[in-house]
Amino acid sequence: MSAGNSKKAIHDKEIREKLSEEAYRVTREGATEVPFTGEHWNNHEKGMYRCVVCGQELFSSDTKFDSGTGWPSFTDPVNLKHVELLEDRSLGMSRTEVRCKTCGSHLGHVFDDGPRERGGKRFCINSCALQFKKI
Repeated sequence: MSAGNSKKAIHDKEIREKLSEEAYRVTREGATEVPFTGEHWNNHEKGMYRCVVCGQELFSSDTKFDSGTGWPSFTDPVNLKHVELLEDRSLGMSRTEVRCKTCGSHLGHVFDDGPRERGGKRFCINSCALQFKKI
């Protein structure tokens, strides 16, 4: 499966073999994991969060904060060029979806209710869409 001309071509079979069923549903089908169940929501170690599908660096632990939502929350991506923000009008809501720009994987959503002193954004990301590399 290719997620577009500028996206890294990754075949569906390869992704299914690599990911858990939940991670596949989240990254490829846009599902959401249950809050407070993911591996990274309560992780306080220093390191880098990468896309679970392609390994692209997405979020630094330096921008992670406890939003009380049960999902890993960040104020900023490590590089805005690594994420794609798309309008999402599913489920009767208007939200902004966050995708990995390299492979097109669904990561979560961004909201305007983050810490004001850090820019006001809350990138609410599914744990299973991320892999963590400790520094």
